[in-house]
Amino acid sequence: MKRWIAVLFIVVYSTLGVKAKEGMWIPILLEKYNIEEMQQMGFKLTAEDIYSVNKACMKDAVVLFGSGCTGELISDQGLLITNHHCGYRAIQSHSSVEHDYLTDGFWAKSRDEELPNDNLSVTFLKSMKDVTNEVMEGISDDLSEEEKDKIIEKNISSIKKEAIKDTHYKAELKPFFHSNQYFLFINEVYKDIRLVGAPPSAIGKFGGDTDNWMWPRHTGDFSLFRIYANKDNQPAEYAADNVPYKPGKHFAISMKGVQEDDFTMVFGYPGSTEQYAPSNHLTMITQKINPELIDVRTRKLEIIDSYKSDPAIRIKYAAKDASISNSWKRWIGEIRGLEKLDAINKKKDFEAGFKSWAASTNKYEDIFDEYDRLYEDYGDYRLVYYYINEVIFRNGAEMVRASSYLDKLVREFKKPKPDSVMVNLYKAEARSSFEKLFKDYHKPLDKEMTAMLLSIYQQRMKPEFLPDIYNEIQKKHKNNIEKYVDKLFAKSVFAEPELVFSFIDKFSAKSINKVQRDPAYVLYSSFYNLYRNKVAVVYGELNSKIEGLNKRYMAAQMEYQDDKVFYPDANLTLRVSYGKVRAYEPRDGVLYKNTTTLEGIIEKDNPDIYDYRVPERLKELHKNKDYGKYEVDGTVPVCFIATNHTTGGNSGSPVINANGELIGINFDRAWEGVMSDLMFNPVQCRNITLDIRYVLFLIDKFAGAGYLLEEMDIVM
Repeated sequence: MKRWIAVLFIVVYSTLGVKAKEGMWIPILLEKYNIEEMQQMGFKLTAEDIYSVNKACMKDAVVLFGSGCTGELISDQGLLITNHHCGYRAIQSHSSVEHDYLTDGFWAKSRDEELPNDNLSVTFLKSMKDVTNEVMEGISDDLSEEEKDKIIEKNISSIKKEAIKDTHYKAELKPFFHSNQYFLFINEVYKDIRLVGAPPSAIGKFGGDTDNWMWPRHTGDFSLFRIYANKDNQPAEYAADNVPYKPGKHFAISMKGVQEDDFTMVFGYPGSTEQYAPSNHLTMITQKINPELIDVRTRKLEIIDSYKSDPAIRIKYAAKDASISNSWKRWIGEIRGLEKLDAINKKKDFEAGFKSWAASTNKYEDIFDEYDRLYEDYGDYRLVYYYINEVIFRNGAEMVRASSYLDKLVREFKKPKPDSVMVNLYKAEARSSFEKLFKDYHKPLDKEMTAMLLSIYQQRMKPEFLPDIYNEIQKKHKNNIEKYVDKLFAKSVFAEPELVFSFIDKFSAKSINKVQRDPAYVLYSSFYNLYRNKVAVVYGELNSKIEGLNKRYMAAQMEYQDDKVFYPDANLTLRVSYGKVRAYEPRDGVLYKNTTTLEGIIEKDNPDIYDYRVPERLKELHKNKDYGKYEVDGTVPVCFIATNHTTGGNSGSPVINANGELIGINFDRAWEGVMSDLMFNPVQCRNITLDIRYVLFLIDKFAGAGYLLEEMDIVM
C-alpha cells in the first residue's frame, strides 16, 4: 500500500515543470514543485519566505478569519485586515438605529474603543505534514470499504491526538485528491478579536448586489480587526487586560501599485472546488439544482427588498440579504460560464478517451456505468436536501426553525431526574438564541417568507418528498397555505419575545406537551423528520458511494494523464495561487481594463439607488482633488484584476507582489469566470482585488484615522 501511495505522489507532481495556468497549491510543496515557475514569472523571494517551520514567514501573517474567510496581519501590534463582507456580521452585531455602523462606518479612536466580538476567532497554521502512510496503516485490498473506513477513522483520531499532546494547539487532518492523500495541520486559535474600523456600507459594499461578482468593480471591501492575547502572547478568552498580539510576521504594504503582467500571489483559505468531477455532476448542477435554487432565492430577495424602505428592518436583514444574494448571483454566473465553455461536452470528450483507455485496465472500466446509475437518484435527493435547507435553515422560515431551540430542554425534562445544572444551562442557551433571533427579526417579513417557501416547496417537490404537514394543510385549511400560516403565527408561542422568554423561564416537564403541540414546532418537526428519516439517510448513502467512486476516478485520471499537472481541490486549507495582472475580453468587441479608479465611483453615484449613494465626504475629496500621497495620474486607484485561481474562502486573502509586499485584498471573482470552481478558463477567469492604496486613502483622508497607518510598514 505504501509503495502505491509513493507512486501516486510522483504522478501528481512529477510534471509541474509544465507551465501552470490554474491551481491552488499546497505551500509545503512549493520548494519542490512551484517556486521555479513562480520566479520565472517574476517572484523575487524563496519558497521558505512563503512557508517555513524554522523561521518567520508569510504563513505566520495569514489567518483563517472566522470559519470561512481569510485575513492578514499588517502591523506588529496584531492589526488585521480582511474584507468588509467577512466582517459584516460583526459590524452588524454592534449596529442599531442609534449607532448604525453599517451605514455610517466605525473607527475606534483608541484601543479602549475597539469592540469585542462573540464567537469570532482567527486560526494560524503552525505546520502541516503529509501523513498519508500513517492514515493508511493497516489497510489492505481484502478489507471491505466499511472496515477500511473504521481503520482510517481510528488512525486519524490517534494521529491528531498525538500531534497536539501537551500543547494548546488544535489539530486538523484533511483528505486531498478525494482521499488518495492526507495532510495533518497544526493550528493555533485566537478568540479575542476586536473590531477596529470599517468604512460605511456605501463604500464597503458599494454597488451591492448589482455589482457583486462583476467587473469593473469599485467596492472598498475591507474591515480592520485586532487580535488580542494574554501577557504571554498566547490565545485567551476576552479579558479587559489582554494585550495586542505580537505576530511572528506581518506584511509590509506597497504603494507601488500594479501594471499589466505584474506577478501576483494570493495566499489564503479557498473553501471548495470540484475540478475533477464527471460530466454527470455538471449536468446535474446546471440543469437541475442551480435553476431551482436561483428561483427560490430570487423570491426570498424580492420579499426582503419589499421591506427595505424601513431603515430598522433594512439593518436587521442586511447580513441575511447579503448571504442569500451572494450564492444566488454566483449560481447564475456559474451556469452562464459553463455554457460558454461548453463544459459538459468538454468533459464528455475527455471521458470518451478515458473510457477507451479504462477498457484495457481491468480495474476502471466500470466507473462511468456506476456514475450513470448513482446520479439517476442523486439529483433528486440533492435537490430535496437543498430545498429543505432553503425552507428551514438557510434564512428561511425563521420562527419555525427557532422552535427547535428548546430541544435540549425537552430532552432533559424527559429524563426521570432532570439535572438542575443542565436545565439552567439549556435555559440560558435557549434564551440567548432567541435574543439573537429577535434582535434581527421582523415578524411580518418572516410570515410572508414562510408562506412563500411552503408554497414553492409543495409546487416543486415530488409527492414522496412532501412532509406530513401538507396533509394537515389540505384537510384543515383546504390547501390554503396563507390561512395556515396566519394561524401558525397567531397561535405559536415562539412568535412573540415576551411569551417565549416567559415560557423558557417557567419551563418544566409540563411544558413538553405544549412545545410539541405548538404549530411552529409541529411544522419544524414535520420537515425535520422527513429530512432525518428519509432524505438525509439516502442522500448520505449516495454521497458516500459517489465519493468512493470519485476516489477511484481521481486515481484513474492520474494514471490516464500521467503527464498532466494535478493540484488538489480546495478544502479550506492554506493554499497559494499565482498569476499576473491582466485585462480581458468578456465578449466580442468589449475589452475590460485591469484597473478601476475613484472616477468610476463618482460616475456611478446615484442618490436614488441605495447601493450607489456615494458618501458626501468622498465626493468632497474628489471635488477638491484632495488625494494626498495616494494620487496616481490625477485620481485614486480602487481595484484591479489578475489571473489567480480563487474561490470562496479566499475572500480577504492577501494579494502579494513579486517582493512579498501587500498590494491588495482579494474579495471577488469576475462573473464570466465564477464557473472556475468546476472548470477553470484562463482567458475569462479573473480574481478581483481591492487596491491597498485605496484602503490607505480611505483610512487616512476619508475616515481621519491616519493614526492606524503609523503602526504599518508602508513601502513607497
